[in-house]
Amino acid sequence: MRNARPGWPLLAATAGFLAVGIPYWLIPYNKVNLPSALPAGGLLLVAALALLLRAWGVASLPRAIAAMGASVVAAVLVRVLVEGVRDPTSHNLWPLEVVIASAVGFACSAAGAIAGSLIAMLARHFAQRRE
Repeated sequence: MRNARPGWPLLAATAGFLAVGIPYWLIPYNKVNLPSALPAGGLLLVAALALLLRAWGVASLPRAIAAMGASVVAAVLVRVLVEGVRDPTSHNLWPLEVVIASAVGFACSAAGAIAGSLIAMLARHFAQRRE
């Protein structure tokens, strides 16, 4: 990786966390139904940021997938923790919520990171052809 900067994955994960979390946290508890409650725009941003991390070469494939996938899981866990403190019986099935958020978050981040890897590979290929 030519421009490896440890802060970029953290910054991207924070943006993904907020993009998924804020709309998700605003949904009333009785209306939350995972995975459809996760905002599509936030999940698209997670995929796009994973793509950019790989295309720009600032994170390895596993690191990009892990950082962006974990941001979705973290957004769900924050809601579980906050609502669990308010009412301990509210999230009895929280492990299932985490599994669902993991599947959706890591699928979106993997798709974006793989696409970013392909873009980076094509960019290197065409740059070598010009030389």
